[in-house]
Amino acid sequence: MNEMKSYEFTPQRVCARKITFDLDEEKRIHHLKFQGGCPGNLSAIGKLLEGRSAQEAADILRGNECAGKGTSCADQLSKALEKALSE
Repeated sequence: MNEMKSYEFTPQRVCARKITFDLDEEKRIHHLKFQGGCPGNLSAIGKLLEGRSAQEAADILRGNECAGKGTSCADQLSKALEKALSE
């Protein structure tokens, strides 16, 4: 059976207040949810990343900027994924 581990991350300097997701034994993303932020865009990110490698997603999203903030919800997700992968 494929076990999942749940993660919760508090992003910084973005509209989203919380990011939650699960990683399976193969480090693939499941049940990605953002609390706050732009609902349509962030829901789409969750759908696009379902079942994708966490490392691949982090590599793709790292450095994405929003409104001159130096980060974005996607960039913050890359940080959350990298933190989860390092545990």
